[in-house]
Amino acid sequence: MMQPGSERNTRAKTNRLQSAEQSHHSQPSLASLLLILCCWLFGAVDLSAANKKVMVLGIDGMDPKLLQTFVDQGRMPNFKALMAEGDFRPLQTTMPPQSPVAWSTFMTGMDPGGHGIYDFIHVDYDTMAPYSSMAKADPGGKPVNIGSWSFPTSGGGVHMLRKGTTFWQMFGEHGLRSTIFRMPVNFPPVKAPGRALAGMGVPDIAGTLGTFSFYTDHRRDWPPTVSGGEIYEVSVRSNRVEGKLYGPDNSFRRFPTKESLELREKGRGDSLKYENPKMTQDFVVHIDPKAGAAKFVVGDQEFILKEKEWSDWVHVEFEAIPHLISVSSAGRFYLKQLSPKFELYVTPLQIDPDDPVMPISEPANWSKHLCSELGRFYTHNIPEDAQAFNHGVLTAREFWDQMILAYDERSRALDYLLKHQDEDFLFVYFGTVDQGCHMLWHFMDREHPGFVQDDVLKDGIAKLYEMLDGRLGRVREAIGKDTTLIVMSDHGFAPFYWEVNLNTWLLEQGFVTLKDPSKQDSGEPYSNVDWSRTRAYAAGLNGLYINLKGREKGGAVTAGAEYDALLDQLEKALLAMKDPRNGKSPVSLVLRPRRDFQGSEKDKGPDILVGYSRGYRSSSDSPLGLFPKAVFLDNKSPWSGDHCIDYRLVPGILVTNRRITSQTPTLADLTVSLLNEYGIAPPKELIGKDVLEPKK
Repeated sequence: MMQPGSERNTRAKTNRLQSAEQSHHSQPSLASLLLILCCWLFGAVDLSAANKKVMVLGIDGMDPKLLQTFVDQGRMPNFKALMAEGDFRPLQTTMPPQSPVAWSTFMTGMDPGGHGIYDFIHVDYDTMAPYSSMAKADPGGKPVNIGSWSFPTSGGGVHMLRKGTTFWQMFGEHGLRSTIFRMPVNFPPVKAPGRALAGMGVPDIAGTLGTFSFYTDHRRDWPPTVSGGEIYEVSVRSNRVEGKLYGPDNSFRRFPTKESLELREKGRGDSLKYENPKMTQDFVVHIDPKAGAAKFVVGDQEFILKEKEWSDWVHVEFEAIPHLISVSSAGRFYLKQLSPKFELYVTPLQIDPDDPVMPISEPANWSKHLCSELGRFYTHNIPEDAQAFNHGVLTAREFWDQMILAYDERSRALDYLLKHQDEDFLFVYFGTVDQGCHMLWHFMDREHPGFVQDDVLKDGIAKLYEMLDGRLGRVREAIGKDTTLIVMSDHGFAPFYWEVNLNTWLLEQGFVTLKDPSKQDSGEPYSNVDWSRTRAYAAGLNGLYINLKGREKGGAVTAGAEYDALLDQLEKALLAMKDPRNGKSPVSLVLRPRRDFQGSEKDKGPDILVGYSRGYRSSSDSPLGLFPKAVFLDNKSPWSGDHCIDYRLVPGILVTNRRITSQTPTLADLTVSLLNEYGIAPPKELIGKDVLEPKK
């Protein structure tokens, strides 16, 4: 562990190096001047654009109607001033209006048919299992096995699934440097001149998109499984609790599975199947009942927490091969209560920015540099733990506190980046508004089926908007008067009143056949589906797929006339769908990617994209291949606001210190506009147009 004195020395050296770097960038070299001249002569870059600076503040989920309401109420003075200086428009989002899809369009200037991202999850057609649409792990070479040890012959890795070239890569091709902070769907970060820290899509240390741990001596009070987390039984003995933190699978060890051992013992099989055990780290909690506090021992670290107190980041080291190979991670502990129940929450153990086991920044050492300046920070996917709140592991107030911890980290990072500007283009991302609107809508909306009266949290969403207004004020103070400033969001928001079990609707309409109808709402995802007699199925939040011969393993529909006729039938039926409880139409839009999108990836996603009406959204069960009994349900969960509906109903925002020339700008337009700011001609595959009036 680094000693305080050595840490100060390291920071001093880093600061001197950074000052030298800034000095270097402040004085144009002969080579850079020649580069600018060559670009100008060959028409690649407008010479007048060579010294332009642009900053984009990306706020996930900021809604134009809510923004205008809060501006009118006097809550958003900095947004009001920027609107007066420049312009404000709703920003048309993608279909579907999901964050991975929308941010991919903003980055590449292409629709899903070009960049290939259609949802948070896609479907493996051979196994019918869902997988993350954003990145995929590559296995290492075939291992050499010696007893319980296993040694890969070559290393594995991870690669991004999004297609296309980002606008900052195009900047780099013309000699421009960018800083890209927490851009979603940029893991592993693409290589380009400048710096980047990956955001949404970064896995935790276990390879998931975020799995919290909850330890309690009353395990019976909780369901057997919860999505997004693991609940572990512990015991309190003599004011002492022992537990284990769980890391990634240890690819260097292998043990026979319990099932294969049992089959061998029963004489029903000779071959054994093996699995990799998880790496673990022991921890101990020493409880002091009188003080209402506890001392934690994690590895060689000790810290004390009172009830309802959060720890700072705790380094957690997992040993793969003792004394030889280990994996670094970090997590925060929240001591929920000591008595009468012991309850401890631990954030998803994440890739440690100070010692990343996977590439989360470009260059690779930039996360370590940020860590030396800012301390450890959240790195995985979406830091705000909505699932812990959704399942009652965290209360609403506890979720708020955890969300603010993540916001404060982003806020400190913004201050740091504004103080150390040496790039041509700067992008900084905030996700707090998005997660707040998902989880706090039912506190402000009395019409919501899950409405909860809370005199503090009823104003929670407005407070988050106000906080981002303060950040905008800081940005406006820090940037130069000639800097083009853009504040944008990927989508807006709507209430989520009613759930739609689309797979159940397909079952009732005769498009799905089950092997055993008596087991409709039980079993693993799709495990009860008779694929030989199933023509269509739902997967993801907006996707509907044809069970196509030659694509799905159990395909039943022939490509051509049968496929086209089924699409027509489904589109008509979806738009005619009625909720018998209120007579409303739950679906207001149906798109067909192969018909409505452009690009080489338009046949790689769902066959139909379902646009739900305001108030409706897919349930959480249907996207994973489950078939609950009811098609329509009131949504009474804390996840009470959403945007995965008809894209026309949830535009994002575009606020800038420039005039906007279009009444209906799109995310793809914004991509082209950024390129044009630097005089870069957009490639032909980009579908947008310039919507910013040139500076006079």
